[in-house]
Order: sequence, then C-alpha cells, then structure tokens
Amino acid sequence: MIKRIIINLVLAMGVAALSATDLFAGAWTQEQSSSYHRAAVNYYYADEEYDQDGDSRSMAFNGEFTDFNLSYYGEYGLIDELTIFTSIYYKDIEREDDYFKFETDGMGDMDLGARFRLHTSDIGVFSAQGLVKIPEFYDEDDALPLGNGQYDYELKLLYGHSLWPVIPGYMNLEAGYRWRAEDPSDEFRYLVEVGSDLGKNFYARAKLDAIVSMDNSDETMDINGNPTTTLEYDLAKLYVTLGYQLMKAWGVELEYVPPLWGENTAKGATWTLAVTFQPCR
Repeated sequence: MIKRIIINLVLAMGVAALSATDLFAGAWTQEQSSSYHRAAVNYYYADEEYDQDGDSRSMAFNGEFTDFNLSYYGEYGLIDELTIFTSIYYKDIEREDDYFKFETDGMGDMDLGARFRLHTSDIGVFSAQGLVKIPEFYDEDDALPLGNGQYDYELKLLYGHSLWPVIPGYMNLEAGYRWRAEDPSDEFRYLVEVGSDLGKNFYARAKLDAIVSMDNSDETMDINGNPTTTLEYDLAKLYVTLGYQLMKAWGVELEYVPPLWGENTAKGATWTLAVTFQPCR
C-alpha cells in the first residue's frame, strides 16, 4: 500500500528547486511568517553491519533490512530571530534472513524543534537549537519496531557563513548533545556542510553528519529488532545532494547518502527524491 502511495505522490509532485542564495539552512533562520517545506521519498537498504570494533560484516543468515518511507520537513519563522521546525515520517520497513521475515508500516518518530539566531554579522551567523523526538505513533514492542520508543532531547550550537565572493555558496557547522531517555546511550552529534550554485538552475551541497555514542546505556543487551536503532552506536554519513531550479518557489533534489564509518549499527545507503517549496513573499 505505501509503495503505491509513494509512486502516486512522486507522479503528482512538481519539479524545480531553490537557487543557492536561498539554500542557506543550518544556522540561518526564516524571516517572520516565511516558511520552507520539503517532501521526500526515501529508500534505505542494508545487507551489512558495523560490529563493535567498526569493522564491516554481512548481516547474520544473509539478512537484509529495507526502509521505504515518506518524509516531510518544514520550517516557519515566528519572528526573524526564531524559527520552529518539524519532521515526520511514514515508514514501511522490512527485515528478512534465511529463517525469518518481519515487516512493519506506520508513522515513525516525530521531531519538534526551535532555532534561535544569537548573532549575525560579517563573520557569520550563530544560532542555538533545541529539539525533542516524540515516539508516540508506533508500538515499540513490535518484532520490528519503527523506532526505539524513547524520547530524545537535543541542544545544538550552529555557525553559518556565506562563501561569497569566493564561490556562490555557504558553509555550516553544527555540534550538539542528545539526551536519550531510559535505556539508549546519549550521543554527541556534529555536522559539516557546504553548498554552492553550479550555474543557471543547478546547485549542490554536501555534508558530513556524524553520531558518536557516549557509551552510557543502561542496558548491555540490545533486543530491538530494528538494526538502525541500537542502544549504543556510532555512525557517520555523507549526504550528496544535487538540485535543479525550474521556477522560483519549487524545486527537486536527488540525494545519495552512503555510510562512512560506524559501530554497532546497520551499514546501508539511502537514495532520496525530494520536492521543495518556499512560498514567495
């Protein structure tokens, strides 16, 4: 059912993208009453995993894990200095090996957050961001749960800087700490991002997004059937995005997200087709 919904959604979506000058994300906030929207179709596949030493190995018993999902991310500027945002997912996940096959679909975790601009000048933009992850839309006791069923709370500092006139683009740096309730380990998270205009209609961005476990889990045994939501794990991913502009407000992006390194988690890559919309003011 979800695959048919996704196919119909993709066929119905328009194409285009935002110019690089509108691509500033990260530390930047939306102007008052402005908004940004991104709807995406995502496909994740893994038949390998990282062990506790960071080495790659095949999943046991020829195992495979897939996550086929719809996602929405939106931002809204309450005032020039304060932006609120949310992200939601509708997932269809499957884990299969030589002996078992499990499948679950439904709403995944929801993120709610706010970003406050602390300072802006010629040296760049500095912001602080808070986020809460809400796991209330699925059953964590499923054989293959859609998430770990835990609330997360995150605080992050962000820095953004325009790269004009050297290149028509920007850079963004982020660092923060995520408290994970109950059993899972807390996490240190950091991100490095650059984006640039590639000429008329095209732009690109790349970012390194990394999670480092604080190794303070309350449990030593992980019984969650979802290999992407283990109790203690490290994971670094590279996001490579190409966008195309057709009209001012609408856009389309193709994104590839391979893993770079990790520990105690699945080793898989994601392909994404996204449509963006930023209403003109």
